[in-house]
Amino acid sequence: MKLSGMKRLFNRYGLLLSLLCLWQLLSVLQVLPAYKTPSPISVLVGLKQLSTQGLPSGYLLHNHCLQSLYRVFAGFFIAALLAIPLGIIMGWSRSLRESVTPLIEVLRPVPPLAWIPLAILWFGIGFKSSVFIIFLGCFFPIILSTISGVLSIDSILIDASKTLGARKKEIFLKVLTPGSLPSILTGLRIGLGIGWMTLVAAEFTGIKSGYGLGYMIMTARDIQRPDEVIAGMVIIGLIGYSLDLLLRGIESRLLIWR
Repeated sequence: MKLSGMKRLFNRYGLLLSLLCLWQLLSVLQVLPAYKTPSPISVLVGLKQLSTQGLPSGYLLHNHCLQSLYRVFAGFFIAALLAIPLGIIMGWSRSLRESVTPLIEVLRPVPPLAWIPLAILWFGIGFKSSVFIIFLGCFFPIILSTISGVLSIDSILIDASKTLGARKKEIFLKVLTPGSLPSILTGLRIGLGIGWMTLVAAEFTGIKSGYGLGYMIMTARDIQRPDEVIAGMVIIGLIGYSLDLLLRGIESRLLIWR
């Protein structure tokens, strides 16, 4: 049992550990110059300094993480609250879908980074503008997945519910929403992942509090600390991975019937 567990861990993380070892070896051999690409050990030292001393000084890593998570979850929840009901309605109503889809398809390819000037103009520098950028990253995957989920529901189920006297509200809550739930959860996972990816761009709009992982990385860049830049990137990656695992766990519990 222990051997099988070790084998699963190696299959999952063996490539990552091998690449880290290769990276460290190339750094020791000075194939990778330290001023451009610090070694994994240097990154760990930078990570420790971010946790104990902070960047800027006194602004500790855990507070950067908490503030970034706050911004991302705010944008994510606003996107979900708007995208899920609208997506279900659009999936149900063909006329609404045909009229709104062109607008969505025009706006969807515009990267969140391109919205930064307007975000600052509309909301100013700070929390609202960064949440708006993250909202844009989350909204489109959620609404498109929700529409797709509703369209995948067998029309026979909807017709049968109407035959049995179900009202529109009951069809919405008891047929369309449960039937599209797998696609909605997939959209939420994708949307949260993209929202987390837009974090650094969102914090380009300016941070009044001085806290945020993106802001921290930009500060490390300005003072030429590539070890702390990479350490910040590692933290963003680990938190993003943890968030995806959390949503997978929720998905497995909600879709236990699947």
